[in-house]
Amino acid sequence: MFYLLFSVVCSVLVSVLLKLAARRQLDVAQMVTWNYLVAAALTAGVLRPPLQALQAAHAPWAALLALAVVLPSLFLVLGRAVAVAGIVRTDVAQRLSLLLSLLAAFLFFGQTATPLKLLGLGLGLVAMLGISLRPRGPAVDGEAGSWRWLLAVWVGFALVDVLLKQVALSGTPSMAALLACFSIAFVLMLGVQLWRHATGRSRLAARNLGAGALLGLLNGGNILFYVHAHQALPDSPATVFAGMNIGVVVLGALVGVFAFGEPTTRWNRVGLALAVVAIGFIAWG
Repeated sequence: MFYLLFSVVCSVLVSVLLKLAARRQLDVAQMVTWNYLVAAALTAGVLRPPLQALQAAHAPWAALLALAVVLPSLFLVLGRAVAVAGIVRTDVAQRLSLLLSLLAAFLFFGQTATPLKLLGLGLGLVAMLGISLRPRGPAVDGEAGSWRWLLAVWVGFALVDVLLKQVALSGTPSMAALLACFSIAFVLMLGVQLWRHATGRSRLAARNLGAGALLGLLNGGNILFYVHAHQALPDSPATVFAGMNIGVVVLGALVGVFAFGEPTTRWNRVGLALAVVAIGFIAWG
């Protein structure tokens, strides 16, 4: 279970780092760029995925290229959501993206809609309504419209799940696919940063490189520990899935409230509790 705990901690620390980036005026786009270089290096060096599968005729390059664009774009959205909506609500929105993924699985991938999964889906939708309500007060006066960023996080992570499902159905090993996506995303983002630097929009800076490397270690660590958790508990995939999602929701809420003083409403807290229950129902359904 230590692998699962480490994965949860890495995931929440990604949100913490993005929150601090906004406060310290770091360039999140540059951070995301260097993050993918480090994450790709970790994936290649530690997991050593079989790259021969990418040369097969059935390799899903359309989905991989889409992921290479969606992943860094979603990272930028995540950074903005954490800045304006807070860690608590953003982490819940991220984890509840599985509701849309589950709906897509029912509609397009032939997955069976069991009663527990349907109950979890319903509770999850109510939870999303609860967490999307904006707290009132001086601390959040400038956050009107933060629900739009939460919605973008919710839909974006579901889109990533659907694309990964398409990759999995092609038979391509997931880690080889992720390595390809990380590498392409780095090249694309590096091109964008060089253009921004050349046009004077944002100069490349060592402080952004350092923060991006740390972000890549946390992002890569989250993936590596999650994979190891599944390997350590091969007969309990639902436990790992639920533990990861519920752990991120709970730890993210604790960090957001106690470390950053993020305000929450009664409905936000009800939504948080319903999110935990919904994830449990979906996992064991």
